[in-house]
Amino acid sequence: MGGIGITQWGYYEDARCYDLGSKAILASLRDADMEWQDIQAAFCGSVYQGTGSGHQAIKDVGLTGIPIVNVENACSSAASAFRLAYQSVAAEIYDMVMVLGMEKMPRGPIPSNAFREWKLKLGFNMQPANYALLTQKYLEKTGATIEDVSLVTVKNRRNGALNPNARFQKPVTVEEVLASRMISAPLRLLHCCPLADGAVAFILCSRDKFKAKHKVVTVAASVLITGVYGEEYPPGDIVGSLKYPPIMNLTQLSAKQAYEAAGLGPEDIDVAQVYDAVAPGELWDLEELGLCGEGEAPRLLKAGVFDLNGKLPVNTDGGLIARGHPLGASAGGQIYELVLHLRGDAGPRQVKGAKVALAHAMGAGPNSAVTILKN
Repeated sequence: MGGIGITQWGYYEDARCYDLGSKAILASLRDADMEWQDIQAAFCGSVYQGTGSGHQAIKDVGLTGIPIVNVENACSSAASAFRLAYQSVAAEIYDMVMVLGMEKMPRGPIPSNAFREWKLKLGFNMQPANYALLTQKYLEKTGATIEDVSLVTVKNRRNGALNPNARFQKPVTVEEVLASRMISAPLRLLHCCPLADGAVAFILCSRDKFKAKHKVVTVAASVLITGVYGEEYPPGDIVGSLKYPPIMNLTQLSAKQAYEAAGLGPEDIDVAQVYDAVAPGELWDLEELGLCGEGEAPRLLKAGVFDLNGKLPVNTDGGLIARGHPLGASAGGQIYELVLHLRGDAGPRQVKGAKVALAHAMGAGPNSAVTILKN
């Protein structure tokens, strides 16, 4: 990993997405001690930014004739762009490649159109309701309570208070979470991640081209998996099959492939960024990634295992719950945070002795992206 750059995530009424993107690109170049002319290709993730969005951001930095590939893969867009960049360097097609994730989000519920027209008319695209159904099933299966789930928000908002780039930097209590307005039972407002505007950029390079004075961070695995027949995703989708459920769902399959590619196991992970679009999602994600046993996440959360000073710190920057969710950049924000920890540059959030880190992002389609980094 040659260099990293990020903007503070928040709501910027007058900013344009390409302004945020070019700012992140320039920050990554400074971090890498490289010039824009060194970059040989760019892969740019976004969702709602229209045709050629990456081109628009790069125009403000300088058009040099390099190939620019725009990637739309829902909330896993930045991870998907990252994977393409990683593959192009690993295959020795390029020595230095730029990855950009960026988004300027609309206000209100995400107007997802990743559904057939008849499903849109029936309301299948209302993500809070989909997640509420998943939450009801998880609580019933594990015996966890909504108070247990609320501890995810408390932890992540506490971590976000230490992150100057997070949208929300104020801790909350369990009582405040449970008193927030109902969105889709049993999920309340503070169980749900906020949308945000923001951008993140990376420079991936071959080891012999690495110039920066930071610790070298290596990509050990970058995996992307799509849906598996029989899996119920989103909840209530008629593709889901009770008679023929898959042996592994897409999250489990992506984790398995990532561990195998890296030659590592879940026991080797020192710090993790997992997909917390809603607070309970962090819990079932940890279980499906093999980072804890089935049904164990609520108990381990209460025991402090996933705290900054715990055995496996999770969502150390506040996750989507505190950092915010600019769809095209969100998966990149996870990777950015992990690079900081592996370099030893995460400041008050630093996980001591972190050597191996994992990021997991989901996205409509569905997609599941797992990235493993090491130093």
